[in-house]
Amino acid sequence: MIFYLINIYSDLSQLALKYLKDTEVNLNNVLIMIGDFNIRNNFWDPNFPYYSSHRDTLFNITDSFQLKLSNPTEFFPTRYSDNVQDSNSVLNLVFLYPNSLEHNNRCIYLNWRLISDHIPITVDILLVKEYIQTTKHSLIKNSEEKDHFIDKLINFINSLKTDFIQDIIILEEVIQSLTNNIDRI
Repeated sequence: MIFYLINIYSDLSQLALKYLKDTEVNLNNVLIMIGDFNIRNNFWDPNFPYYSSHRDTLFNITDSFQLKLSNPTEFFPTRYSDNVQDSNSVLNLVFLYPNSLEHNNRCIYLNWRLISDHIPITVDILLVKEYIQTTKHSLIKNSEEKDHFIDKLINFINSLKTDFIQDIIILEEVIQSLTNNIDRI
């Protein structure tokens, strides 16, 4: 299974959001989306008085990945302006699965802001090594057993009802079900 870790830098034209919006249907199993989204919004920055419509686009994308914004326990700017006339802002965000242990366990490192105007944010993601028991079967080339298996497989596939498959998600569920039940063939 493939999992995606997405690190974002979006420019002021929001090209990264536009790209994600166009490709979101091709991405499954996104574990985390983190980075500089370059969106100022009062939802995650209490010192910023305005709402941005880019927030809606971002939330539509993260909803499609089933990710939610990880809220810090304390609000700190994540970008510090070099210009005294500009205010510091929250531009760096973390999106995770809402039920994950890591969801609200991110770290903002104020002391690590050395040569960058952005503060590093980290999230530790626990990856569990899982043992999956497997069994290997082999068929002898040109054997009756192989021919019998192929005949059973073809008959099984031909017997499948496919009129209810209306989109890729349902097709993937059918394939997963077939994979899980291959030993019944």
